[in-house]
Amino acid sequence: MRFRQRYPQYQIGLGSYGLPLVHDWDEGSTLKIGNFCSIADNVQIFLGGHHRIDWVSCYPFPAYLPEAAHITEYGGTRGDVIIGSDVWLCANCTILSGVTVGHGAVVASGAVVSRDVPPYSVVAGNPARHVRWRFDEKTRNELLDSAWWNWPEAEIRQTVEKLCSSDIQGFLAYARSRPVSE
Repeated sequence: MRFRQRYPQYQIGLGSYGLPLVHDWDEGSTLKIGNFCSIADNVQIFLGGHHRIDWVSCYPFPAYLPEAAHITEYGGTRGDVIIGSDVWLCANCTILSGVTVGHGAVVASGAVVSRDVPPYSVVAGNPARHVRWRFDEKTRNELLDSAWWNWPEAEIRQTVEKLCSSDIQGFLAYARSRPVSE
């Protein structure tokens, strides 16, 4: 079963693949995944399930007892999960609700992401922490400005050799010189 077929209720971009386990308790948040994302085995994405550990009990009584249904601030979700384009979520990583993973970021195997990940950052650990940048700041900004993942699919197919190359400056020169499509 393909990714989009398994999760038709979420916004999943062109070319993105994988079969993450999405935990969704219908608490009002959603999942948005950009174009050309690689999602490895056993990735877990939580759209809710947050418990209040600052209360006497961390049990979600409002979800299970009619007497507590009026208590709305019990936790649940911290918001939507947004995965940018060209993101690699490595095996066994976990993304918690309310997190945005920026374009071009890499989440290492086993990482637990509870905070936003900047574009082109590599994060690892539990909790996930920034390990390094994929590129220098100028290059990151130029790649973001190019937004190649939003180019027409035909153009992406024509430039695939540039995309599959470590000649970043050559790709950026092409991106700067290309005619802008409507």
